[in-house]
Amino acid sequence: MNVVIATYPDELLGDVQVYPQKGTVAFGSGLHGWGFTLHRFALMYASKFKVDPEKLMERLWGDNYFDAAGKKWTKKDTDANGAKLTRAFNQYVMTPIHQLFDSIMEDKKEKYTKMITALNIKLDAEERDFVGKALLKAVMRRFLPAADALLELIVMHLPSPVVAQKYRVENLYEGPLDDVCAQAIRNCDPEGPLMLYVSKMVPTSDKGRFYAFGRVFSGKVRTGMKARIMGPNYLPGKKDDLFVKTIQRTVLMMGRYVEPIEDCPCGNTVGLVGIDQYLLKSGTISDNETAHNIRVMKFSVSPVVRVAVEPKNPADLPKLVEGLKRLSKSDPCVQCYTEESGEHIVAGAGELHLEICLKDLEEEFCGVPLRKTDPVVSYRETVLAESDRVCLSKSPNKHNRIFSKAQPFPDGLSESIESGEIDPREDFKVRAKKLADKFEMDPTDARKIWCFGPEGNGPNFLLDQTKAVQYLNEIKDSCVAAFQWATREGVLCDENMRGIRFNVLDVTLHADAIHRGGGQIIPTMRRVIYASCLTAQPRLMEPVYLVEIQCPEHAMGGIYGVLNRRRGHVFAEDQRPGTPLYNVKAYLPVMESFGFTEDLRSHTGGQAFPQCVFDHWQILQGDPLEKGTKAESVVLGTRKRKGLAEEIPSLDKYYDKL
Repeated sequence: MNVVIATYPDELLGDVQVYPQKGTVAFGSGLHGWGFTLHRFALMYASKFKVDPEKLMERLWGDNYFDAAGKKWTKKDTDANGAKLTRAFNQYVMTPIHQLFDSIMEDKKEKYTKMITALNIKLDAEERDFVGKALLKAVMRRFLPAADALLELIVMHLPSPVVAQKYRVENLYEGPLDDVCAQAIRNCDPEGPLMLYVSKMVPTSDKGRFYAFGRVFSGKVRTGMKARIMGPNYLPGKKDDLFVKTIQRTVLMMGRYVEPIEDCPCGNTVGLVGIDQYLLKSGTISDNETAHNIRVMKFSVSPVVRVAVEPKNPADLPKLVEGLKRLSKSDPCVQCYTEESGEHIVAGAGELHLEICLKDLEEEFCGVPLRKTDPVVSYRETVLAESDRVCLSKSPNKHNRIFSKAQPFPDGLSESIESGEIDPREDFKVRAKKLADKFEMDPTDARKIWCFGPEGNGPNFLLDQTKAVQYLNEIKDSCVAAFQWATREGVLCDENMRGIRFNVLDVTLHADAIHRGGGQIIPTMRRVIYASCLTAQPRLMEPVYLVEIQCPEHAMGGIYGVLNRRRGHVFAEDQRPGTPLYNVKAYLPVMESFGFTEDLRSHTGGQAFPQCVFDHWQILQGDPLEKGTKAESVVLGTRKRKGLAEEIPSLDKYYDKL
């Protein structure tokens, strides 16, 4: 692990490697709920031997041995007589745990009773009657509680807000790093302007309301204060996504309990009442008019598996709509939206995540029986090559013409946009320099990017390559609106586009403003984008999971069999040191992942444990415009599901002759 950490050094953070002898590593069992750091054992032995615990911690790890005959610590594994010595970690930490395990599992009552008494472990009356595994669990949880070990790690070794915010401000704050708010965050100043980031919504006990849970980075949040509630799309100076409202109540959230408080200074996490009406999932709260947003948290999961839901009784539709709103608020990784066909879609990160979301939706948030479709996978549309001709579309009144071409992104650019490395909201000169340096884009072109899409931040862009076109600025907004529409609903099967660059080569416009309005330009621009895609070898992209499977060696054959049947492929396998278990890493298309876990368990006798996370998009083999290919059948199936025309539209529909 330290090897991995050492490859990403950060001067601001300093040394963040972990060392057991410093108490920054915990050992334990998640299954049985116990864990410890060396600090826990050092304290136990320090009181017994009257030694400084810090010194003892150093001795309990690495090549340290205690020579009982000579009553001294040594680095050699033999004593003066040549007899073998036991490593201190094994002798003082592992041996007592092993003895406790052994005596309980072998039911040596006298031995374990003596040990429990010596360790001062107090069991309940019913726990005393336990035997075997149940007793072991109860004893270990009392002896080495995992919660205590975790709390100790957090309290003792994580930097305090005062220390952390000094180096975190540049990653947190979207505005200039020398304004009042940035300074207050850097200094964790309780007297500065309020800067609070709401990270999630926590359902309250009364149905339908949420606590806004977040962290105060500077200033002080008080009950009854007026504050600016800024959504993720807020821009300073604008009024969009901004509400100036009163904070009704401030609460402290501790486990299951909620404690009302008067105010809460910076450095703490806090719950707010009355914010849930104005924020969907996250946002920034401030009392400073010039404050910028705090960066939205990035989640590494992508909602790629979708189901359509509808109420069994049509009269319950309003309850479903309300329930979907609540579900969307409660889970930051789920997306709820309505398709144009009228379907209500719930998108989640995987089969299990979706199952949990739908259960919550039905039982908690709606309270009405629902009908669900089979899971459906989201796809993306892309192109493989530059358009084989310059595409032309004429406006409905035939007075305006737009010429365009499509071409694919260079490798890695889509991922850079999605990760936020290339930011659509960044200054265009800074962004152009990054694009020119890293992706070898022409610097002039890179400065002329009109917008990114869909939603203004997706991995596609519209680029102006025109020369001296009159009235171009007047139609720019219409072109951008059409581009956002077209990239959101691709030409093949209404899925989002990904990794496509559209070059506007030339525009011919009517001299009279009335003949070049939005009603003329928007449909024309959309048609020319679709024509550019169809002439640039369009392809479908499918999402792919990274699957990590743990299994014993004899179950490997079953894994390969299941993966091969589902178009998966293994790219790494290694044995976990000191165990008979193997770690297998593989890529598996999401469309093939439904029922994968059950299938794997049945072919390996329940010995393989898979974990799936979304990893990347890959091109689905086959040309969707060719009859009989896998890509064509997926496109036609998606079109049918969405209620579109059966066939993929022909080029003639969008491409106009000169």
